[in-house]
Formats: sequence, C-alpha cells, structure tokens
Amino acid sequence: MIIYPDLELRKGRLVNLARNRIDSPIIYDLDPIMAARNLAAQGAEWLHVVDLDAVFNDGENTAIIKDIISKTSCPVQVGGAIRSMEKVHSWMEAGAGRVVIATAAVKYPHLVKAAATAYPDSVVVSIDARGGHVAIEGWTEATTFTPIEFAHQFENIGLAAIILTDIDRDEDHPESSIAHTTELAAKIRVPVIASGVVKTLDDISTLSYLPNIAGVITSRALFGGAFSFSEAHAIATAAHGPTAQLQ
Repeated sequence: MIIYPDLELRKGRLVNLARNRIDSPIIYDLDPIMAARNLAAQGAEWLHVVDLDAVFNDGENTAIIKDIISKTSCPVQVGGAIRSMEKVHSWMEAGAGRVVIATAAVKYPHLVKAAATAYPDSVVVSIDARGGHVAIEGWTEATTFTPIEFAHQFENIGLAAIILTDIDRDEDHPESSIAHTTELAAKIRVPVIASGVVKTLDDISTLSYLPNIAGVITSRALFGGAFSFSEAHAIATAAHGPTAQLQ
C-alpha cells in the first residue's frame, strides 16, 4: 500500500482545511517545494498535490506545483479544478504523473472517459462522500447517488485509481468508520485510495490489510505530527512487503 503525502496549497502556502473551510485553513510552516523534496528523499512513491485556490476559484498555484514536479524525484498526482481536456493536457505536458478529476467527474463524466483514453492509467477520479452519498463543489452540494453507484461507470476505462474521501470520518462524526471505504474497495475493480480516514498509525495498519486499498492520502495527521512519513511508510509496506508503484 502506498502512502500519498497530501500537499494542499493555498496562496503559495502548505495548508489543510478543517471541515473544508477555506476561510480558516490550518497553515504549516513548511516550504511546499522543500517539503516535497524531503518526502521524496524519505522514500515517498507518490505525492498528492492539490491547488485549493483553483478549487475555490480564488487564484492558482500552478507555478509552485510545476516546481514541485520538476524538482522532486517522485511522481506527482495533481488535483484542483481540472475540468477540461485542456487542463488535463496542460498538467500531463508539465510532467504530472497523474491528474485527479473530482467535481467535473460528476458533472462531465465524458471528460473522465476522454482523459483516460488519452492518458491510460494516469487519470484518477476523486469521490467525496457524506452520509453515504457523493458530494461536490468542495463538499457544499449533495447528490442522490452513492459512491458505489457513481464509481461503477468508470470501471472499464483504464483509470489509475479512485480516491474516496469519507467526509464524515474526516470531520470526526461519532458514527463514522472506515466501512464506506472498505465497501467501495470490495465492490469495484479499480484500485481505491482512501482519504479522510487516517488519524493514527493503527488506521494505516488496518487499511494495509484490506483488499483493493492501494493507498492512503494523509495531510493533517502527517504534517500535524501524529506520525512521520517514515513511520507510516514502514507500516504500509510491512504487511505485504514493498508495494509495486502504481503507474
């Protein structure tokens, strides 16, 4: 299983959004490019980089992300308002290892299929879920379908992975668990990357033994000091030996 350190960028700074609130981000006193290089030096197989300003239509961090891509020795998975083939082409030409399509996958599923055709095994669909249903537009709008219903349409088009962010778990709802992530992974053939569910090293250990969980994305626990990347990576790879890097 692969640990994906999550570098979320807001106005050029490395941040994390508690309850996805753009107005009051957790700010980490780390240079994004140096953080990326340090993680790669520690053995990171992938970096997950998100342009939050692009997501919230409040600018962009393109130059910094391109620097991370060019100055880091591991592949970068880029997300943040990728809503057109032009954006897909632009990031792939800039050297991104993968592009992540989120809200646009709900609104324009044909975009996902076109992107996966153009770049096989280099496109990831990101699903955010609250209360068992897919949420879009930065978690602000609910849909009527479940993650499993939504994911099935993308099973045979050559996706690299599907990210499932469990909003309830991320927001520490009392009834939340990793059950939604486990269920999705069991019912689709596309590798699943878990997001929003990792609070401790024990969570990583549990996920590493579950079928079809190919990776976990971590930001708040990692950069907040709950564990180090080296500790997380060691546990993720110990269960079944070193994982083959997803291409």
